[in-house]
Amino acid sequence: MTENFLEGYPEEGIAFRMELAQSAGKSKKFAVVTLAFSLALFSAGCKKKQPVVNTPPPPPPPKVEPQKPAAPTVASFEAEPGTIERGQAATLRWTVSGEATNVRIEPAIGSVDASGTRQVFPGNTTTYTLTASGPGGDATATATVNVTTPQPPPPPPPAKPRRSISEILSQDVQDAYFDYDQSTIRDDARGALTRDSDALKGLFSDNPALTIVVEGHADERGSAEYNLGLADRRATAAKEFLVQLGVTGDHLKPVSYGKERPQCTESNEDCWQRNRRVHFSAGQ
Repeated sequence: MTENFLEGYPEEGIAFRMELAQSAGKSKKFAVVTLAFSLALFSAGCKKKQPVVNTPPPPPPPKVEPQKPAAPTVASFEAEPGTIERGQAATLRWTVSGEATNVRIEPAIGSVDASGTRQVFPGNTTTYTLTASGPGGDATATATVNVTTPQPPPPPPPAKPRRSISEILSQDVQDAYFDYDQSTIRDDARGALTRDSDALKGLFSDNPALTIVVEGHADERGSAEYNLGLADRRATAAKEFLVQLGVTGDHLKPVSYGKERPQCTESNEDCWQRNRRVHFSAGQ
């Protein structure tokens, strides 16, 4: 319609078209600038609305503690034997493993090697303590020695009262008997004289100057002279038998009494047998 209107005015129409074109160009530029500005504002607004995420810092690395050295170990600590009598000895034995800078045993011993032995003489029951020290700490162990008091020895038996020579002869030395009209040592007389020899040796050992009389006797039958000879032969036979058994002959003195000193005075065989004998007595 506008074009139709301007067709009757050619110059004015041309100028008017140019103005419209310029106006239209300016409008387009303004629209473009407005759109760009709007987009910029929108973009800025969108950026401001985005939340800010705060990332936490990484945790610090864990602290590495320096490794502590292990404490020493008391592998063994003992006393052998564990019980002693007072005055006896016991032996301490020990072994320490690990790093130990000092090893001590108390009481009364002090510093020792990491392993070893030591003799001890405790007067009473004692507990020994071993302490091993090192960079890693201490270790301890104990060993006990029990001490007993020995029982006193029993008192000696009371001494037998010393017997006199006469008592020994009457208690330990027997008579030797003979057959009728004989001076031969018979079997029972051999046994008696053998036992007599031991007693006589003891007597002579304790009494070097002692002399024992070997008395020969006979029963009442026969003459006095005959019986003196018979009794002498009996005393001599007994002495020789004792000498053969080791009795010193110098200490034996044969003496014949015949029938003058009867032990029994009855006239029968039992009494006569008791008188046919050798008897021992202490010499003067």
